Amino acid sequence: MSGNAMVSRVENEKVLVLERVFDAPRELVFAMFKEADHLKHWWGPKGWELPVCSIDFRPGGVWHYCMKCADESQGDFYGMESWGKGVYKEIIEPEKIVYTDYFSDAEGNENPEMPATEVTMEFIDLDGKTKLVSYSEYVSAESLKTVMDMGMLQGITETWDRLEARLNEVK
Repeated sequence: MSGNAMVSRVENEKVLVLERVFDAPRELVFAMFKEADHLKHWWGPKGWELPVCSIDFRPGGVWHYCMKCADESQGDFYGMESWGKGVYKEIIEPEKIVYTDYFSDAEGNENPEMPATEVTMEFIDLDGKTKLVSYSEYVSAESLKTVMDMGMLQGITETWDRLEARLNEVK
């Protein structure tokens, strides 16, 4: 670990902003988000695996995945599956990815009872390092609270820790 902690803040009551600097070139950090072979190694919180990950990385394309808890020490979560789907809206390599993130089922059907998120990820070149800034906009403050109450901030912190470990393996 490089000791680069994630910084988080809420803007306008419904936008969660996350920032972290990774000690890796921007092109490599960007590739971690566009290639299934990379995502399978780091996406999800500690103790979770990505047994399903398909990506059509283009505007209008879909990223469909399943996170599964493989850590028996996580008690009731062990064996649980969480399906998600992202629909890409804008891609500017290696600077920006915009997509809508949904909770889904195994067939990719969106779960209307869970809040969707408009995600904008910016990859900022810092002379060989990369500042990743993620803006997750929810339809309401209540929707943001719903995912925060589910432990989303801890989950994304652990996910980005795993991203950093993966970057250290491949760079």
